[in-house]
Amino acid sequence: MNVIKKSFDLGDGRTIEIETGKLAKQADGSVVVRMGDTMLLATVVSTVGAKAGVDFLPLSVDYQEKYAAAGRIPGGFLRREARLSDYEVLISRLVDRALRPMFPEDYHSDTQVMISLISSDKNIMPDCLAGLAASAAIAVSDIPFNGPISEVRVAKIDGQLVINPYVSDLERATMEFLVAGTERDIVMVEGECDEISEAEMVEAIEFAHKAIVIQVQAQKELAELVGKTVKREYSHEDSNLELRAQVFAATYDKVYAVAKSNTSKGERGDAFATILKDFVATLGEDIDDVTNFLAKKYFHDVQYDAIRNLVLDEGIRLDGRDVRTVRPIWSEVGYLPAAHGSAVFTRGETQSLTTVTLGSKDDEQMIDGAFINGYNKFLLHYNFPGFSTGEVRPNRGAGRREIGHGNLAMRSLKKVLPGLEENPYTIRIVSDILESNGSSSMATVCAGTLALMDAGIKIKAPVSGIAMGLITDEKTGKYAILSDILGDEDHLGDMDFKVTGTEKGIVACQMDLKINGLKWEVLTNALNQAKEARLHILNEMKKTISTPREDYKDHAPRIVSLTIDKEFIGAVIGPGGKIIQEMQRETGASISIEEVGNKGIVEIFADNKAAIDAAVTRINAIAAKPEIGATYSGKVKSIMPFGAFVEIMPGKDGLLHISEIDWTRLETMDGVFKEGDKVEVKLLDVDKQGKMKLSRKALLPRPPKAEAAPAENKPA
Repeated sequence: MNVIKKSFDLGDGRTIEIETGKLAKQADGSVVVRMGDTMLLATVVSTVGAKAGVDFLPLSVDYQEKYAAAGRIPGGFLRREARLSDYEVLISRLVDRALRPMFPEDYHSDTQVMISLISSDKNIMPDCLAGLAASAAIAVSDIPFNGPISEVRVAKIDGQLVINPYVSDLERATMEFLVAGTERDIVMVEGECDEISEAEMVEAIEFAHKAIVIQVQAQKELAELVGKTVKREYSHEDSNLELRAQVFAATYDKVYAVAKSNTSKGERGDAFATILKDFVATLGEDIDDVTNFLAKKYFHDVQYDAIRNLVLDEGIRLDGRDVRTVRPIWSEVGYLPAAHGSAVFTRGETQSLTTVTLGSKDDEQMIDGAFINGYNKFLLHYNFPGFSTGEVRPNRGAGRREIGHGNLAMRSLKKVLPGLEENPYTIRIVSDILESNGSSSMATVCAGTLALMDAGIKIKAPVSGIAMGLITDEKTGKYAILSDILGDEDHLGDMDFKVTGTEKGIVACQMDLKINGLKWEVLTNALNQAKEARLHILNEMKKTISTPREDYKDHAPRIVSLTIDKEFIGAVIGPGGKIIQEMQRETGASISIEEVGNKGIVEIFADNKAAIDAAVTRINAIAAKPEIGATYSGKVKSIMPFGAFVEIMPGKDGLLHISEIDWTRLETMDGVFKEGDKVEVKLLDVDKQGKMKLSRKALLPRPPKAEAAPAENKPA
């Protein structure tokens, strides 16, 4: 074996080591990245040559956590690692988004990157090392790549910016971003924060980039040690410069005119298709497949240049807007009468129908991952059916894109949810995209905010989101920042930058760049322009609903949360769950109980007040502690010569001594009470053994001594 290692310091004494030459040597490139006890194995394989007719990079990135890495056995029937979890998909997407722009545009070989968590340190997050591992594997291969890149987590903890902080410190973070970049530029940002300013965000990204530069340099040095600085030769694209000139000459002006015509997405698409069809017809009926393929490719280049030039030269966009204008907005809440909360949010040709459903603790999502496991009380699901873009597409469940878009909206809304005391519900938000022409994830954020307020959830502040775009010309240095981008502007532009926030500041963001050389000045301007658009959208939303409803919908379930002493948890549950099951059956409420510290947290869930009240009464009766000096309506359980035992709470009896029954002296208990009699008593004392001393006469007026009646055997 020829094992080669390279390590570097994070600047605070913690080190990261990259090793190659020991594992997975038949892959084109493989490395093991280690920080503490966390180890990632990353491999890359890319075919020699490309499939015919492919004009894109068929790249797949898969991140998977091995349960053995954390000393755990997978759950489920099969007891083995199965399909990727949402968490693993999200990390795969983060790495994919950072790597994809770095491959040459004309490289079309099938390429697969696999990253496996093979050892886990509970205090070190593996996701911030995945991008480094993937890039390092490519760096030690002969695969053409314009990297390396690296990826770090930057967080603000106790007012200080930290790179790749420990899990235990992240609990105190007010900002947390994953940032990827080359030694020159930032290519990807994603994360969440506590209503920070635009300047704070730029500062954090700049801080992260300094760490990225060090990690990129380490990969370059590793590649030199391995001897993989010269990459493989390839030829994946046919070319016909004469045909390209012909396409531009025949179609550019027509495409420019359509782009400037301010038509709808459908009309514009039809017009572009007609221009292409008419041009191809001029080439004759018997053109070969290569010529047909190249004509379409060059026509796409025409669209790319014409649409971008229209913006840069005239400041006009495809739908006639200028660069700062947000499309018309309309929204409605309570659209679905049977839902616990609902909203329709429409911005231009993008529309989301969003619902909020309130559930109990039993509805929490169980997370069973190798690194992260536990329960989740807030779920957001994003659906993107084919009809939203006028396409026929089979419905095979949520894809990676849907998981990623839903996660960004979830990050945004999670930041403004009330605490557990104010909101005991498990909340599920579902956004169904009914129309899409740009930034449906941001429509989800806006519709989600409206639906939460419609449901009566006391969010801290409304959240809106905006997608920003960028078009640049490296030759002239001109650039245009676009607010509220269309789908075509996303596809043909240089940046997709989504920002969400409240009136006070930013709560989440996601940025992908397709160009080199983004200046910090441009990023700052984009953030400031995004703030202007966010506040405009918030004002439009407030015209529909500005604050959460005072109460939940009449048909929404109710949850009451009670706190009882730990010692009563067993009494509420009963042997084998007998008591709690009986209460649920008789009251119709759903009851859950959880031990937290030295207390028991009881949640009572029902769709009507009577059921909740009945369950609360039963639980209070079991778990309440008798208070000295309090009055109770008791029931005589047994009679003794010296008094009676009275049950003042379920399972709690006290002695009502014969001398405490009446102010008059009783000689015997004969005829005074019978078992089952109701009697009002006062709790006088509880001794060290827990025995209670009761009094009835303490509740009766004391007669004057001179008029004291003779002794009788019955109380007055």
